[in-house]
Amino acid sequence: MIKNVTMSLLAFVFLLTTGLIVGCETTSHAQQGEVIGGVIGGVLGAQIGEGRGRTAAIIVGTIAGAMIGRQIGENMDDTDRMQTAMVLNDARTGESTTWVNPDNGNRYTVTPTQTFEQGDGPCREFRLDARVGDQADQEVYGTACLQADGSWLVR
Repeated sequence: MIKNVTMSLLAFVFLLTTGLIVGCETTSHAQQGEVIGGVIGGVLGAQIGEGRGRTAAIIVGTIAGAMIGRQIGENMDDTDRMQTAMVLNDARTGESTTWVNPDNGNRYTVTPTQTFEQGDGPCREFRLDARVGDQADQEVYGTACLQADGSWLVR
């Protein structure tokens, strides 16, 4: 269970750090990943335990999430972030797009699984598969919505 949560956290943090959300210009991608990973890890930890065990799970989740998020943020480059956004913009539902970053060998596959309208514009459910470094494949499901400025916001 913990391994699956960690793997899902890793892939989700990867997606968040792809530039689909707007970050502060004064922070690095590693710092953004660290913060986002810590928050997500804490939230996931809160879902696991009860009582004192829940507190421990939140602490462990926050620390693990921050470490994983920092690693992914350091490994992502502008090409990977642009490619992910292009898939959400252009790929048909059910069409997988895979690429390998020639600089670091990381492999990513993004598959939009459903498109729908919500609020101010289109949203897409998607599946993200990532192989970062020597780690096992990571898989996560999520939803991103197109913003007025052309960026995608993960919800």
